Amino acid sequence: MTTISSPSSAEQDASVLEAVATGIPAALSDLGALVRIPGIAWPAFDQTQLERSADAVADLARGTGVFDEVRVLRAAIPGTDEMGQPAVLATRKARNGRPTILLYAHHDVQPHGDEALWETPPFEPTVRDGRLYGRGAADDKAGIMSHIASLRAVSEVLGDDFDLGVSLFIEGEEEYGSRSFAQFLSDNADALRADAIVVADSGNWDQSTPGLTVSLRGNARFTLKIRTLEHASHSGMFGGAVPDAMMAAVTLLATLWDADGAVAVEGLGARDAETPAYGEDTLRDETGLLPGVSPIGRDEILSRIWNKPSVTVTGIDATSVEAASNTLLPEVSVVISSRVAPGQRAADAYAALEAHLRAHAPFGAELTFSDVDLGDGFLVDTTGWAVELTRGAMADGYGVAPIDLGVGGSIPFIADLVREFPGAQILVTGVEDPHSRAHSPNESLHLETFRNAVRAEALLLARMNRAAQS
Repeated sequence: MTTISSPSSAEQDASVLEAVATGIPAALSDLGALVRIPGIAWPAFDQTQLERSADAVADLARGTGVFDEVRVLRAAIPGTDEMGQPAVLATRKARNGRPTILLYAHHDVQPHGDEALWETPPFEPTVRDGRLYGRGAADDKAGIMSHIASLRAVSEVLGDDFDLGVSLFIEGEEEYGSRSFAQFLSDNADALRADAIVVADSGNWDQSTPGLTVSLRGNARFTLKIRTLEHASHSGMFGGAVPDAMMAAVTLLATLWDADGAVAVEGLGARDAETPAYGEDTLRDETGLLPGVSPIGRDEILSRIWNKPSVTVTGIDATSVEAASNTLLPEVSVVISSRVAPGQRAADAYAALEAHLRAHAPFGAELTFSDVDLGDGFLVDTTGWAVELTRGAMADGYGVAPIDLGVGGSIPFIADLVREFPGAQILVTGVEDPHSRAHSPNESLHLETFRNAVRAEALLLARMNRAAQS
């Protein structure tokens, strides 16, 4: 990549920002229409809604007038005879030596859960107090619309001078594990190959300050069955002599953490990196931590979230409270989700967890491991030209310099992108803020953050269009 030069760069950027401002109402209207489609990739939900969602995104891509080709595609799920969920792939070839950028987001959403916990219906977009509420309003249909709105603005201003190559990849199963993602990349490698990749599926420092995500934890998720009896027995007749599965499960799971709540599993690594100032009051505000409940772990709070492992029990199969009886349970199953420090292989972290649990199994309890799902973390090389361009576009789009963020969550498919396209620079951005409540009831998008995110991405596209490829 060489110089970026144009005698009218400042004027062009100003025109792009004006086009963004004009286009925001239409972008929000289109976002609301997407939110109304309950596209959930879990098989228990109506899969025709995912098809509706993919078709709607494809129509939006065609409507930009930018792309040479727009297709709705599926890829096989490796190791099965199933096909993955519908994704949208739109492509535009670079012209006159310009680079190519790949824009990623996903159109599937998390299940909405208990509707009683929502203040307004989850699939009815509702604006209040400067935020748009609805499932997928932030994660990640706003990511889709940040791409679409940016492309509309840049195309309007540049017209025939739009020489930047653009690929748009909107996945349909990110919330369900991206099971066909690697195969999709392999099947469509030529169409997806790019100099820079924008993954619009992360967050920002706060509502006003943009963030460029430079590290992500990996994940190791699995189901653990704990079994102590061949069959259920009367708890009064045999309790006190026979260890039931629930007792074994509680005893075993407690060994995963020490008295401070820090992970106590030998072999789970940590990353040594500085973090910005972030106090307990901010943590309480952003998470809803109850008064009197203390944070867990040690060292700087953000280091615990960004650079150290965590272990969470996210699900349990046992007798419900409503159906409880005086019975010794023969088996209990739990789902364990571990976030892995950036730099450690997820497979190594899983091996450490399995070894720990087997070594600490109480009373000789029988353990069975299944449904193992692994994803490696990610560390960005921040020295590239695209990173520099992105930081500048964010600063001008938001009016505030961006902060390099670590993220405690995981985007495992980024490892697939790095493997398939090793020469591409990965730029992890997003439209969420700490109060977006992605995956939770009352998910929302801060409207001013969305506007600024579109401004930043449109500036990035315009400036990349002025860059000559070396």
